[in-house]
Amino acid sequence: MKIGEAILKHEERVMRLPNVIGIGIGKCEEINVIKIFVLQKQLISSLQSNEIIPNTLEGFMTDVEEIAVEIAQASNPYQEDL
Repeated sequence: MKIGEAILKHEERVMRLPNVIGIGIGKCEEINVIKIFVLQKQLISSLQSNEIIPNTLEGFMTDVEEIAVEIAQASNPYQEDL
């Protein structure tokens, strides 16, 4: 199985896990890995067993990466008139 096929097979389930906001392909020490992006890393001890991201998917290592999500706020061009 190719890494992209592994992602497609598990994407729906992984995306339902707490804090998960994305999944893709990345590199870790020159090895292709399945990158799983989360809003905030959690201690395994604080998660239920069904909420834990597996170490591997279809034989491919997973790498959990915490990323910040910034929300842009549009400026109000009429603010001076308020």
